[in-house]
Amino acid sequence: MASEVNPAASPSLWDRISKWASENKAVVYTAAGVTVVLTGAGAFYYLSNSQSGANEGSERKSKKERRRLKKEAEEAASRADPLQPSVETEDELPEVDETSVQNLSEQDRNEHAAKLKAAGNKAYTAKKFQRAIELYGKAILCKSDPVFFSNRAACYNAMGEWEKVVEDTTAALALDSEYVKALNRRANAYEQLQKYKEGLLDYTASCIIDGFRNDSIAGSVERLLKAVATSRASTILNNKEKKLPSCMFVTNYLQSFRQVPTPEGLEETAELSEESGKGQLRKGLLAMSKKTAEGYDEASRSFDRAIELGDLGDHEAYAYNLRGTFRYLKGENSEALEDLTKSVETQPSLTQSYIKRASIQLEYGNRELAAADFETAMEKNKDDPDIYYHRAQLHFIGGEYTEASKDYQKSIDIDKDFVFSHIQLGVTQYKLGSIASSMATFRRCRKNFPRVSDVFTYNGELLLDQSKYQEAIESFEEALEIETQTKPMGMNVLPLINKAMALFHWKQDFKEAEELCRKALIIDPDCDVAVATMAQLLLQQGKITEALKYFEQAAELSRTENEVVNALSYAEATRAQLEVQEKYPQLASRLQNAGIGFGAGGGLR
Repeated sequence: MASEVNPAASPSLWDRISKWASENKAVVYTAAGVTVVLTGAGAFYYLSNSQSGANEGSERKSKKERRRLKKEAEEAASRADPLQPSVETEDELPEVDETSVQNLSEQDRNEHAAKLKAAGNKAYTAKKFQRAIELYGKAILCKSDPVFFSNRAACYNAMGEWEKVVEDTTAALALDSEYVKALNRRANAYEQLQKYKEGLLDYTASCIIDGFRNDSIAGSVERLLKAVATSRASTILNNKEKKLPSCMFVTNYLQSFRQVPTPEGLEETAELSEESGKGQLRKGLLAMSKKTAEGYDEASRSFDRAIELGDLGDHEAYAYNLRGTFRYLKGENSEALEDLTKSVETQPSLTQSYIKRASIQLEYGNRELAAADFETAMEKNKDDPDIYYHRAQLHFIGGEYTEASKDYQKSIDIDKDFVFSHIQLGVTQYKLGSIASSMATFRRCRKNFPRVSDVFTYNGELLLDQSKYQEAIESFEEALEIETQTKPMGMNVLPLINKAMALFHWKQDFKEAEELCRKALIIDPDCDVAVATMAQLLLQQGKITEALKYFEQAAELSRTENEVVNALSYAEATRAQLEVQEKYPQLASRLQNAGIGFGAGGGLR
């Protein structure tokens, strides 16, 4: 296990990155039917953060943003090396050029350089940047000193001449590769030039050299991580094949809605041609009931075919609802919105379509439109418990836990047999700080729903958050036993992953934790949670190259732009760590001694 960070230092950069990335992931795992409670209680979910501004960094900066960055540049530049006690007057300054300097002794060169540097500092302080540049240039003729190059770069920094900043700071770093001030100035210049990867590398190296004590630079790393990730995300999404996510993800989303009887005329015994719209609709329903990856793929194709064939009669709105659902799961949100809108236009009483449309609006960050869809659904059928359950998710995302608990309770009052309303109520009580009430809710769930693995999975997460490791592992093992017995062909791998996390936190048992994650990936190769957790475990052990492959895979598995950005933020942070060690081999041991890696006290959460 990585050694501990110096307790005198501020939280490490990697802790902050991990905290930042987790906060910018989805607050809830909406697709799971159950809100994810705590990043500390188990797996990572790369879901939409429903925040605006996801494209910051790749877009042209606003005037306000440019002013902010210029101000930061000026502040960074102002931290020039101290002035000398006395400064020569202009008339007393030595005159040197490339020819005359050759005739000076080493002592004379050093003395002239000191005087010229001091005069340059004075001119810089007076904001006479061009004169300061001339004086630092003459000082450099006398002596090739990294401070002189860095101070001249500070002048170019203040003037916004970013290419020249890069040139001079690079010269300074060639003389002193661990010159933090020069690294920070070059990093800032790279950021201004929108060379985010280069800037990220410099800021990362600066943090390591400085012992992770500078919060401002750590904040710059976070900012550039997002910029780099956002830039890459658009490329990935443009080239990404639209396909269904993991079997676990699809199952969890579908079961967040109460099961309804098969519509009349679509029963398995009904005589329907498979080459008819209704026949394809029934085929899709039967495939969906298998709860396997292959079954979900077949269902998606069948619902597409059903709409294409048409002649659906009273089932048209239902068909659009189902096709819209699978389009949403594949990340085709615009097309999904069109289908769900068509569904409610065709059959305004189909409240589930309003609810699903609201969840997409929520993913886009359109809380008002989502709330409007919930209101419309209530006007159509105020006794539909799904409305209250999913509206509670809206409140939960907004941190409105009291309102969320009221809606979960209302959902239970209407239909006490829907397990996820009970689970989510317990989760919300925990978020409100009512731990005793939450644990009591889960005890009732365990008694009333003894064969539902999710009860034991999420109860285990709450126990894990309380550091009750043995109890948490026992709960995860109960969930695994139920999954194995009830869903051998499409089991939910989340209990495996959570058990892995518990063993890591409790015993630092990397070997067993890795084996559990690998088992989860054999069962569900596209499970983004398992992929991301494996990456974190590998990073904790210093297996950076292998960890990077898993972080990249997590990005490929993500559904939406925000999800991809969040996954890539981890990947780029890992890549920066690897590149720093390659570019600055002398920093590798310092990095290890500092306990760096996303875990180091805060990463595996």
